[in-house]
Amino acid sequence: MIGASLFASNIGSEHFIGLAGSGAASGIYVGAFELNAMILLQLLGWVNTLPEYMNKRFSGNRIRTCLAILSLMLYIFTKISVNMYSGAIFIEEAFHWKNLYLSVTVLVGLTALLTIGGGLSAVIYTDTLQFFIMNFGSLFVAIKAFNMVGGYEELLTKYMTAIPEKLIPNTTCGIPRADSWVMLRDADPSKSDMPWPAFLLGQTPASIWYWCADQMMVQRVMAAKSLSHAQGSTIFAGYTKLLPLFFIILPGMIARVLYPNEIGCADPVECQKYCGSDTCTNYAYPKLAFSLMPNGLRGVMLSVMLSALISDLTSIFNSASTLFTMDIWRLFRPRASSGEKLLVGRTFIIILVLISILWIPIIEKTQGGELYIYIQAIAAYLAPPIAAVYCLAILYKRINETGAFWGLMSGFLVGVIRMVLDFSYKEPGCFEENQRPLIIRHFHYMYFAMLLFWLTIGVAVVVSHCTDPPAEWMLIRTTFYTRYDKREREDEITVSTKPELELLQIPNETKDQVAFQEKLTKGKVANKTGIMDIICCLETGTDAKSKANETEMNKHVAQLSNLHQEKWEKNLLNTMLVIIVLLATY
Repeated sequence: MIGASLFASNIGSEHFIGLAGSGAASGIYVGAFELNAMILLQLLGWVNTLPEYMNKRFSGNRIRTCLAILSLMLYIFTKISVNMYSGAIFIEEAFHWKNLYLSVTVLVGLTALLTIGGGLSAVIYTDTLQFFIMNFGSLFVAIKAFNMVGGYEELLTKYMTAIPEKLIPNTTCGIPRADSWVMLRDADPSKSDMPWPAFLLGQTPASIWYWCADQMMVQRVMAAKSLSHAQGSTIFAGYTKLLPLFFIILPGMIARVLYPNEIGCADPVECQKYCGSDTCTNYAYPKLAFSLMPNGLRGVMLSVMLSALISDLTSIFNSASTLFTMDIWRLFRPRASSGEKLLVGRTFIIILVLISILWIPIIEKTQGGELYIYIQAIAAYLAPPIAAVYCLAILYKRINETGAFWGLMSGFLVGVIRMVLDFSYKEPGCFEENQRPLIIRHFHYMYFAMLLFWLTIGVAVVVSHCTDPPAEWMLIRTTFYTRYDKREREDEITVSTKPELELLQIPNETKDQVAFQEKLTKGKVANKTGIMDIICCLETGTDAKSKANETEMNKHVAQLSNLHQEKWEKNLLNTMLVIIVLLATY
């Protein structure tokens, strides 16, 4: 179930739109992202981290808070707004609506029904169901599409000749790339949209953040019954990451073969007639699905897309609200009750949705025809500093809180500057002269991610060596080399004596806060539950149930953080790890 949830949380409607659209526009190269994920997913099972880890490793709140804020920014720019935009494209194509924001409103309403009523367990259960709906639905479309095109061998030939009737004179616009069937391409970014050194050395750090340090992914493996279950779930999810290549990317390329004028259009005037946009490649998958399917199965396909969208959004909303309440809200309200935190989390989701909707027009203008590349570019500007700090914290004992903080801040500042420049200078069409500044025109976003990763490491190392080393007790069980250290930490929490997870001890709570808490408790009428209590899952009566739940959570965390594994489990999992890494590399 956890492996299925990892897959469903990752594969949203933006993958069906973005991967298929990139396949239609530039060939098979985006499959490299999925195969890379097969390997990095295994890091999630063998090494995963959370903002709470930084609190343990460096004994401070400012890095933990900064990481939470950065993660929330990435949720807005690369997940929530993109999911809404891509989901709206599906609804527009299915119902022939021309109002993007009406579609967004419908999507938000459907997602709210599944999100408000439950927590992570509800998300995992629905993800498991949607995992099967998505894969069986997309399998049907893939089989139908391959039959229409004549099979894989025919696709190899026909894709290279899928040229629209109306071309722009004296340009290569609308003509498939010569390297369409190559994944890792020429290292020169002026010749290639997937330079292989940049992908291996620049894209990987950005992906390390997503798979190993993102709350949405780590939260799932932390729900496993044991370390062996967590590792098994990432192996299962890793194998399923092979599916998008055959179920989404290749069908996107088939869509261009079947509809060269509509999907492969080169002239923006022609594209406006077909899809209402300057490029139509993002419409490849919905066009294919709704054209090939009879009426009844179109409804099934729409449910597949809504499943992908809703499973992704529910996961994001659940993780975002957790990040905000646990890492930001508790700084102001350290002793907030479970009910208050739930209410704050639900309110924060509404704010996130509103900000994300406001960001959609920017996506429309800047995604340049390939939505998936927009996602990867934004991640390349913001994620490498996070990955760098986590890698240093785990692998380098000398890194201290000051070095990690200033490394993170310097990387964040440089990344934001590049992101603002990208938004300020829109990517030109293939028929337009590229007059953007040299730093954008000739500095591929993956090469930039590589530079940003090592810049963050350099600043962190230099500042750490210019300041005092971390206290020895902070390194106990917080680095790779000390993971088996049995010594007691100064901030150790004993599960049997402290049923509540008091991760942020801020004793100076004001009298106003205490009075408010007492008023909140007294205001609840015994044995009566209001509508807001039901919606927000607020508990009535005493805090006995809340404490019991936290005690159970502590026991679960203690079991999961125990690194003991049976010998047969360890051998089996490590063997499967080697196999999946070799398979992805091959």
